[in-house]
Amino acid sequence: MPALSAPAADPAGTRLLSRWLLLGEWRAHPVRALVAILAIAIGVSLGFAIHLINAAAFNEFSTAVKSLSGQADVQVAGREALFDEAIYPWLAQRDGVAVASPVLELQATVAGKKDGGPLHILALDVFRAGFISPDLIGAPAEGQPFDTLADDAVFLSPAALRWLNVAQGGEVALQSGTGTVPLRVAGSLQRARAGQRIAVMDIGAAQWRFNKLGKLSRIDLKLRQGVNRDAFQAELARALEAQYPGRFQVGQPNDENQNSRNNNLSRAYRVNLTVLALVALFTGAFLVFSTQALSVIRRRGQFALLRVLGMERGRLLRQVLLEGASLGIVGAGLGIAGGYAMAAVALRFFGGDLGAGYFAGVQPQVQFTPVAAFVYFILGLGVALLGCAAPALEAARAAPAIALKSGSEEVVTTRLAKTWPALVCLLLAGALTFLPPVFELPLFGYLSIALLLIGAIALMPQLAAVVFRFLQRAWLRTDTSQHAPVRSLTLARLANASGQAGIALGGVLSSFSLMVAMAIMVSSFRVSVDDWLLQILPADVYARTAASGGTAGLNPREQASITALPEVARVDFQRLRSLSLAPDRPNVVLLARPILLSDPGKSMVLVGDTLPVPAGSRPVWLSEAAADLYNVKPGQQIALPLAGGLHKFFIAGIWRDYARSSGAIQMPLDDYRALTGDLDVSDAALWLAKDATGDELQQRLKALPFGASLEVSNPSAIRALSLQIFDRSFAVTYLLEAIAIVIGLFGVAATFSAQTLARAREFGMLRHVGVTRGQILSILALEGGALTALGIATGFILGLLISFVLVFIVNPQSFHWTMQLHLPWPLIATVAGALLTAAAATALIAGRQALSAGPIRAVREDW
Repeated sequence: MPALSAPAADPAGTRLLSRWLLLGEWRAHPVRALVAILAIAIGVSLGFAIHLINAAAFNEFSTAVKSLSGQADVQVAGREALFDEAIYPWLAQRDGVAVASPVLELQATVAGKKDGGPLHILALDVFRAGFISPDLIGAPAEGQPFDTLADDAVFLSPAALRWLNVAQGGEVALQSGTGTVPLRVAGSLQRARAGQRIAVMDIGAAQWRFNKLGKLSRIDLKLRQGVNRDAFQAELARALEAQYPGRFQVGQPNDENQNSRNNNLSRAYRVNLTVLALVALFTGAFLVFSTQALSVIRRRGQFALLRVLGMERGRLLRQVLLEGASLGIVGAGLGIAGGYAMAAVALRFFGGDLGAGYFAGVQPQVQFTPVAAFVYFILGLGVALLGCAAPALEAARAAPAIALKSGSEEVVTTRLAKTWPALVCLLLAGALTFLPPVFELPLFGYLSIALLLIGAIALMPQLAAVVFRFLQRAWLRTDTSQHAPVRSLTLARLANASGQAGIALGGVLSSFSLMVAMAIMVSSFRVSVDDWLLQILPADVYARTAASGGTAGLNPREQASITALPEVARVDFQRLRSLSLAPDRPNVVLLARPILLSDPGKSMVLVGDTLPVPAGSRPVWLSEAAADLYNVKPGQQIALPLAGGLHKFFIAGIWRDYARSSGAIQMPLDDYRALTGDLDVSDAALWLAKDATGDELQQRLKALPFGASLEVSNPSAIRALSLQIFDRSFAVTYLLEAIAIVIGLFGVAATFSAQTLARAREFGMLRHVGVTRGQILSILALEGGALTALGIATGFILGLLISFVLVFIVNPQSFHWTMQLHLPWPLIATVAGALLTAAAATALIAGRQALSAGPIRAVREDW
């Protein structure tokens, strides 16, 4: 045997043999290899593209936020949106402070403009801002040096000029209360970042024009040279807390708290989107497994001959791993290139928002990140190696004498199908669902889903054997079985070759179960939002002063005018405020509205029971997100910053809110007004008087002196708009779901095609014993349909289990709200029908090709 082993020891000969085996397999089955490569490429490209888009948008957003702070060393902000400017002299005269620059930030609604949101206004003291944020000082026209101090002037960034379609010297009308403030465009902010829509005006003018006299948003501090910034910040925070408890927050531009606040705003959305993108990659892993498993089965005799001729077991193992790795390398390389191209196109035409509204108003540019590219490349390669590991081990372990015998193929799949690892995966998946989130992300939930898929796919051969043997026994007991050889042969094949059937079933199972789970998750969320909208919109007509922005509102006189309309039987007013409960989290929204204390469920969608309010306590109701993020429960106390101080409130219950993922709090309007003295409101819900119609009321509202500033809608219009926004937010999810379905269809087609072509000898033997060509094609069509039907039934159950994890574990841990389960039967039935058709059609087409060689040629290897 040494003479036979010598050629194998030659490195050049080994490389030639390896290349011959690899390229020969690809030439023999190019479609199967192409589908596996395509699945890996799509998975890597989607994941990498979403990473690049999110990274570019997040970095640009953070940089844009930092640019508004200029060169400030320390910033003092209120826990409420605005605070009294009386604190300014105390800060400006503090030891170590060189310059204190007051800032008033406003989100002003542009009169007559319904798209794009509010205009971000920064009102500055130009004499002090010049030392801290000179880039934010506008450039006035020649001969107009005092426009930076004018009470009617505003300076717009280039993006704002384009958005508002105005030029220097033009006019822009902004809303203040129910009136408008006309401002002259005195110049531009040439150093504003691309896509940043901001406006700058004199702080005194803004306070006067927008009725914010004596109010500030923050104070930027520039420290004297040599002052330790961290020590100054810590000392200032202690002094402010001692003198003004609960009123102020002290930080630094882009410090850990601000970065965390920006990151928490969209992290769950970004992570979930990335995981959905990697669904295609998981499907690719199984396609590599099926490709390599079927290849090992088909070439079992070839590998055994190589072993007899002297190829070592380890070298054969490396050869099969090399074939799988080559699929991963090509797929991952194409995926990295495709992902970069997709990210560039998406950012160019759609921006970095991806439809969810987190990064609106920024214009990021894609940046290639080698580290991320390497990670996704290794991920694609690792998935391919993982998929071919089991077939490679089986090829290396096979005994050459047995493998050389024809008809030993089922031994391979029997060894690949072990019951105990599958059961361990399923049990572990169930146990992981009870674990808490890690860093507020449902990592154990994702791992549970992966283990459910792996365990279920590993159980498919045993399940196929049990089901088809039961069907065979039942069929043979019928009288029809004596006169239906095609069906008898089909059931006999499925019952006695369950291992190969399991490989085909796994493709159907992985693709269909993931599709079902994603469809159920999205449908459940959409239906839950729709039902929630029906419950929170009980009034007949709704009016608000602006869709967004903080400068609009209805004063008591205007509220009285609305209440006095003859078409109005009842009106509930609502006031919205923004509060900061933690420096490292986005602000929560406070909703002050009439609440019936004896039955608060009439005012909100409660989750669980509401608690009786102790005497002397002020009640509030927290949204699910607020309760989860701040780790509080009904019956506990929570301190809210209102009217310049901290006030204790009793948490009377939890309510459902799908509109604000950062948290929301409801409190009675009377309590809010008693504490703050703020009598203005933001919205009004109106019930019709007897015999009045909604159209009549809308016309009367618009006819009021301030009616032009009101946005009036009925519940059905609000509901339709909300669902439209929902669908736009989930557009990327729908796209990823569609891609997973397409990959699954191609995977099923490739698997059935490969299995059918590998059975050419079997078909030749059947032709020899008298089975006609048409009967064989019927057998193939029945096999494809039966296997796919079992895969669909099992995939539906598995998809339902995965959807339970998504709906009841992943979603609450990611977005901190719960939802009801809803199954989209039409979509599931449509995809199931497409899978059945694809499997049967592929089996027929591949069968025609397998039968084209003739029966004598097909069995020549068995002579």
